[in-house]
Amino acid sequence: MLRRLLLTGTVLCTAVCGAASARAENLDDLAPYKMIRSLQYVQDTVALGDHSAMEMQRFLLSTIDERLRTADSSIFDDPRNVDAALVYAMSGGNPETLEFLITKDVDGHFDSRLTDALRSYLSGRGTQSVKSLAEIFPEYKRSRVGAYLALVSANSVMRKDPALALTYFDWGRLVAPGTIVEEAALRRSIYIASEAGWIDKSMAYANRYARRYLRSPYASQFADLFVKLAVDHFEAIKEDDILEILSFMDVPRQREVYLRMARLAAISGKNKLASLAAERAQALSGDGESVPKVLADLYSGLASVPSGDVAQAMESIIAIPDDKLSAKDRALKAAARAVAEEVLRVPETVATEAKATVPAADVEDASYEGLSEAEMADRAMDPRAGGEETPVASAIEPKEETKEQGETTGIDPAFDTFVSGGRSKLDEIDALLKGEGS
Repeated sequence: MLRRLLLTGTVLCTAVCGAASARAENLDDLAPYKMIRSLQYVQDTVALGDHSAMEMQRFLLSTIDERLRTADSSIFDDPRNVDAALVYAMSGGNPETLEFLITKDVDGHFDSRLTDALRSYLSGRGTQSVKSLAEIFPEYKRSRVGAYLALVSANSVMRKDPALALTYFDWGRLVAPGTIVEEAALRRSIYIASEAGWIDKSMAYANRYARRYLRSPYASQFADLFVKLAVDHFEAIKEDDILEILSFMDVPRQREVYLRMARLAAISGKNKLASLAAERAQALSGDGESVPKVLADLYSGLASVPSGDVAQAMESIIAIPDDKLSAKDRALKAAARAVAEEVLRVPETVATEAKATVPAADVEDASYEGLSEAEMADRAMDPRAGGEETPVASAIEPKEETKEQGETTGIDPAFDTFVSGGRSKLDEIDALLKGEGS
């Protein structure tokens, strides 16, 4: 069975590379560079959407690992096998195998400059290999390991020098189009350009990715990156550009992206985008698909809390059934409800003063019993109900106390206690929402 799977990979490789017809070979006789060709073909197939090939990928990685460890050192007299070992290490292989091969390399088959840099990178010390990789890359950029080395070099500098990282990624895409190298380079380039504020570049990378790799098993990461890009830079991105990228997706994927966008936008306070995305998600939901509509209603309600009719928004949010929501969305619903309740809650001082100024004969009419919170707020703020209207400016921008001059804010202590308590409550809600957005 083991040999049959390996030979299947070899047949796939020879079909792509145009090599001679595959022949049955023992594992001990199979050259590592031939096995790497099979691995590359399978990985590229996975990136293009054949998820069934992922099992073959795992099998080939383990088989190549065994072959490299058991091979006679003379096999590396062929430079193609040396390159194969390096590509294996940079393609998700066992980093300890490279260490093992270097230890056994008494004939100097491996370039110590390159292997030292790779060892640092693979062990998590990528920043220590930046200088070495920068010196080595021009020499190896056109070699069989050039595309993979471009990815490694880019990853090692992407935080300190995003512009240089993009040049590495661009080279990898140039020399390895249609491969897992290009897929990874495009996906990471979106992130780098977005974080650096290069919106046009980031959208261009996203457009290329959407055209080529939406069936990749890593496309979900792309969706997250694209959603974050659209939300963070909504004001600088044309809606037509967003629609163009989404046009390459089928309806279920478009709806999923719109829902993610609505959720993140609502949490981030981008209420216009949250409403637009929720509306589009609702429009793309079929008659028998209740969950997407429920989520769209939730995110639309979240966007309405700070900008629309708060009471109506809270009623809509409360009406959403919890059993249709995930644990995170239930927490989000609870946070939104808490925010709405804080907005609608009436200051005790205002309510007390309103009741005290009403004539005795009208006390029964001014009772708050049985009223909703929204009606209570209206009663408390309505001068005709006997309460004095609270100046908006004093509630939003209270004067700071000046210790030197002995000035005070003049705010009622009871009202100040209410404001402080409300802020404390909202701080807790903000902390919960930040956790939801991470």
